Amino acid sequence: MKLDVIKLDGASVGSVDLDEALFGVEPRADILHRVVRWQRNNAQAGTHKVKTRSEVSYSTKKIYRQKGTGGARHGSRKAPIFRKGGIYKGPTPRSHGHDLQKKVRALGLKMALSAKAATGSLVVIEDINTDGKTKTLANQIKALGWKRALVIDGASVNEEFLKAARNIEGLDVLPTMGANVYDILRRDTLVLTKAGVEALEARLK
Repeated sequence: MKLDVIKLDGASVGSVDLDEALFGVEPRADILHRVVRWQRNNAQAGTHKVKTRSEVSYSTKKIYRQKGTGGARHGSRKAPIFRKGGIYKGPTPRSHGHDLQKKVRALGLKMALSAKAATGSLVVIEDINTDGKTKTLANQIKALGWKRALVIDGASVNEEFLKAARNIEGLDVLPTMGANVYDILRRDTLVLTKAGVEALEARLK
């Protein structure tokens, strides 16, 4: 698969051959859904917590005598049936993460890349060298028509570009090892540097 390579100023600088095994896979919604769900569940903090009857603050004294009141027998104001009593079987801190096979995760990433290529939302750029100024980069992004874009660089991200991009709304920047299905799918445009393409091919082969 051939794709034109451009520069940040929009000028064309040739083309690049993209591996069909990475960028020509038929996307499957079920695989993408499984990988995104795995990602989001692993990212969930799971810190929700309620107090049980052993944790609420009340006296342990029996609230009234056992017999002769005409009411039900009770020993503790901490019981779940009372207002401000302990919660029965409420949420406790736990991990929401689950396992997913490496092959499925790799396949999901290939499908996400292929989905962007199939819809014409994939852009390959020569490099992301810039002067580090947000205004300059914002004007270039506007001229290129990238409204919600994810830029994936090589093993490390260009520091000047990262500095200029961090205050631009709708623009995310990741190194190759940070490339993931969720971030790729949630942005309208996927931008890969040539170094990023080479690193992704090396990672996924």
